[in-house]
Amino acid sequence: MANAPDRPSSRRSGAARSRRRGEDAPTKSATREWLEAIIFAVVIVLIIRSLFFDLFRIPTPSMEKSLLVGDYLFVSKVHYGPRLPMTLGVPFTDLYLPSPRLPYTRIPGFSSVQRNDNIVFNWPEPEAPTDRKMHYIKRVIGLPGEEIAIQDKVPFIDGAPLEFKDTMQHLWRVTLDSERTRLPGSRLREIGVTTTHALPSENEVAVTATRRASDEIASWSYVNDVQPYISGPHPQYRQRLFPEGSDFTPDNYGPLVLPAAGMTVDLTEENWRAYEPVIRRFEGRATGRNGAAFQIDGEDVSSYTFTQDYFFVLGDNRDNSEDSRFWGFVPMDHVVGKALVVYFSWDGEATMPRFSRLFHRIR
Repeated sequence: MANAPDRPSSRRSGAARSRRRGEDAPTKSATREWLEAIIFAVVIVLIIRSLFFDLFRIPTPSMEKSLLVGDYLFVSKVHYGPRLPMTLGVPFTDLYLPSPRLPYTRIPGFSSVQRNDNIVFNWPEPEAPTDRKMHYIKRVIGLPGEEIAIQDKVPFIDGAPLEFKDTMQHLWRVTLDSERTRLPGSRLREIGVTTTHALPSENEVAVTATRRASDEIASWSYVNDVQPYISGPHPQYRQRLFPEGSDFTPDNYGPLVLPAAGMTVDLTEENWRAYEPVIRRFEGRATGRNGAAFQIDGEDVSSYTFTQDYFFVLGDNRDNSEDSRFWGFVPMDHVVGKALVVYFSWDGEATMPRFSRLFHRIR
């Protein structure tokens, strides 16, 4: 009778072959593992910053005292809905392909743009792809379909005035009791006033201050009066302010009706100056004139229906901000997101962090 096979020996030889196959299998190099980890991290960051939130820094004082130079912001893209890329380019750089241009597409968010929101948007002014324009942050004052006007610095919406927030500031005219009197710099700094301007009158000075600081200055014994500084007409405003050629000033502006998606307006000589740039640049239509008639895409028209919403934004540092008064409305397709939190702040003058502003909620 034939001998039975030696089963334990067979199992040992099979295990040996398995070990040899494992030893012969190629292994990833440390460099490849690091490269794959970096690529994976970049993809995750790209998805998060494209669809959920982004980080921005405040470079100018146009939003002081609400937002300070050196504040780093957490900006939500999910509030208004993430805007998908409109150009193809290298992430986190200014490099992009001139074509193709992708259509404007926004994933639905869970809220709409509200008055007093601090929004980050692409600056509407330059002729460039929308998502490649510089980022700005301002406060929303006027909403689509509303009439905006500014009277002696006070914004009016559909005829109703808006109150200044405690952190907003503008120029005030301070009248002193004597030509020899000077405002003490130390007392001004104690109440947060760092900017003063000389005026033609020897006993007057202009200061940039919040309402609370202006009330404090008015209480000083050597101050006779404190009133908002109102800028008068100036030829340069006809070229600098929107719409070009108007008689508006930064402190007395409008009225203008903000376009809204689906809103039809009758075109007139008065509103054509404001609506023509919007129709041409942001609605993508060819505009012109045929004598007294208005032309859109080569046809004489008397009215126009807008295809998207537009907003009127202002800086909280009202006399040191270029905003909708200077370059017009912000189209919805330029809106990036809502600023929520200051997660870090760096004081460049003191060369140290502002610890009191860490994780400060933006209002």
